[in-house]
Amino acid sequence: MSLKAKVALVTGSTSGIGLAIARAFAAEGCSVMLNGFGDAAAIARLTDEIAATHGVKAAYNGADMSKPAEIETLVADTASRLGGVDILVNNAGIQHVAPVEAFPTEKWNAIIAVNLSSSFHTIHAALPLMKQKRWGRIINVASTHGLVASAQKSAYVAAKHGIIGLTKVVGLECADTGVTCNAICPGWVLTPLVQAQIDARAKAQGISVEQASKELLSEKQPQLQFTKPEQIAAFAVFLASDAASNMQGTQLVSDGGWTAQ
Repeated sequence: MSLKAKVALVTGSTSGIGLAIARAFAAEGCSVMLNGFGDAAAIARLTDEIAATHGVKAAYNGADMSKPAEIETLVADTASRLGGVDILVNNAGIQHVAPVEAFPTEKWNAIIAVNLSSSFHTIHAALPLMKQKRWGRIINVASTHGLVASAQKSAYVAAKHGIIGLTKVVGLECADTGVTCNAICPGWVLTPLVQAQIDARAKAQGISVEQASKELLSEKQPQLQFTKPEQIAAFAVFLASDAASNMQGTQLVSDGGWTAQ
């Protein structure tokens, strides 16, 4: 089944994994709605470039994913400007690292809002549109941290475990609707979010960024390679394809052996 003329909304898609996913869907002939933070002129150039390269419509909405009202407007804007919401990719995420007893309450609330609650709100708004068409794909970018834990990441791990649970529930509720809901669980992907953690480690330990990167990988990922954003994007395209039409409420993992240990 071709994805040509479908509409994909990808949250957190002005950089990193989200941008790779948006580009991948555009390459399949989908119109794409970008969302995220960044310089307005740079984002305008990005949408123009995606549209011109792939011959599709590309638009941008800067909704703050911690605010339910703006999320509702994002979904409505996508439907209005691009003609619907056929594929929803929940990718927006933020991070903070600290022990539980030192974890700031405002950081906890922000991470839960962006990394977990925003996915509920986008699904809540988009699902009726998908059910009307008897076709839809909901793809939640979770994490290896949705399956296992790491110290000092209480909010992130809680949110990503929540995403896995939400994926299962939505999958069950959509079982006979033509809509599927599945999750992707990457291990370490060299995104700006992960690069910030590497830089912080290098600074704290007084080591090079290269050494900090190697140590980060060696702690968790036996294959000692970062997963590429383009590999996660390929997973997303697969989950939207007819080949995955009987996958429901499950997870695809790309973690270099992290969860095999």
